[in-house]
Amino acid sequence: MTNPRYCEATHFFLEDIYGPGDFSQRDAQFARIVPALVRLFPSEIVETIAELSELHALSEQLDTSMGRHLGSATLTGQVYGQMWRSVGMPQERGTQVDLIVAVGQALDGYTRKAMLRHSLKIMRRPAHAAGLGSLQTFLERGFDTFRAMRGANEFLAHISERERALAAHLFNGGSLDIDF
Repeated sequence: MTNPRYCEATHFFLEDIYGPGDFSQRDAQFARIVPALVRLFPSEIVETIAELSELHALSEQLDTSMGRHLGSATLTGQVYGQMWRSVGMPQERGTQVDLIVAVGQALDGYTRKAMLRHSLKIMRRPAHAAGLGSLQTFLERGFDTFRAMRGANEFLAHISERERALAAHLFNGGSLDIDF
């Protein structure tokens, strides 16, 4: 957050990917267009879409499991650590981080293709007319955020390092040092 180069990307992750908002409309729009994307786009983009779908499904599974373990308890850093250990699934947590990095690296590569940004801009009106406005806004914001970083490898390495360290800390009996 304090690094000007990564501040906007951090906000994008916290608000548009990990945020507390309801992304069901955007997710439904994404699910609606996946079959068309598979037919229209090159295999590298289809692979990224598949990884993004896998990441989303895995994240939903892990988040839902965490929510079930919370029950009616008050969420504290200690309770969060206990929920994390109760859910377990260390291999899946590692896969989640691997997918975040893989998708981020792919997106970073796509931002170097000016034609893709131009295509996104051209698709703005048709996307809104087709009821895909939330998805369109997300795609444009993500593209612009990644492009503005001028290379995301350091940012993604930092995320990977911190997420893996946090997972190890929690799996080894630690808790979060934050209030919810």
